[in-house]
Parts: sequence; structure tokens; C-alpha cells
Amino acid sequence: MTGECKPSRNGANFLAFLKKATRPHTGKEIHVVLDNLSTHTTPEVKAWLEKNPHIRFHFTPVGSSWLNQIEIRFGILTRQSIRRGTFSSVNVLVKQIRDYINSWNEDAKPFTWTANSEENLTKVRLVQTNAKKLVNNNSN
Repeated sequence: MTGECKPSRNGANFLAFLKKATRPHTGKEIHVVLDNLSTHTTPEVKAWLEKNPHIRFHFTPVGSSWLNQIEIRFGILTRQSIRRGTFSSVNVLVKQIRDYINSWNEDAKPFTWTANSEENLTKVRLVQTNAKKLVNNNSN
């Protein structure tokens, strides 16, 4: 797991992280699964992707964070490391997060995706149907 804590969430920080995370895998095909946060699609990020065609972004459907594996990891990090913690400063919190990532990586095991594609598509269709109903109900 790779992670960084930054004081703000913006395109420049995301791009710097992306460059750092992909550097060890130069020349290899890399697939990055992302949510639809605007920092993931800034002009600078798009320009960098054009120069690095071996890196491909795949965006999860809006409202479907359960498809995003990082959301699962954030939940685990929160439950196992920071939820009931007391942190005297942001630096102490950041150290706790870094220590957790380092500890996780010492005995890292991949998550096993247990849902099949039909189950996933059924959930996506349900989200899309509910979103359409919501829009239709609010446009009258």
C-alpha cells in the first residue's frame, strides 16, 4: 500500500503522488481505479496521462464507492488505527497513519474480490435506476 498525507486535496498533490507511485513501475501497464473527484481530472493530470499512455484511469460509477477498493482500505485504517485514537497534533496523526501503512506492508495480503461480475452489474443498475428516479421526482 502506498499513501501520503497532504494538508489539502488538489490536482498538484494528486499528480505528485501519482508520479511517485508509478515511478517504480516505469514502462509497465498500470491501471488506476479512481472515484470521480475533480482533482483526478485536472488539465495537468490529463496532460501527464497523454505523455504516459501505459497508465490508464478507470473511474467508478458515481454513487458506487463500494466498487472502490481504497474505500475498503480507508475503512480498515479507520477501524484498526485511528477511530478511537487521541492525537495531540496533525503530525502525530500523520505518523500514526504512516506507521499503520508500514505495518500493513510488512505482511500485506491482497484482498480477494468475492462478488462476481453479474452481482456487480446488478448493483450498478440499481444505483442508476434509483438516481434516475431521484432526478425525475425532483424535476417535476
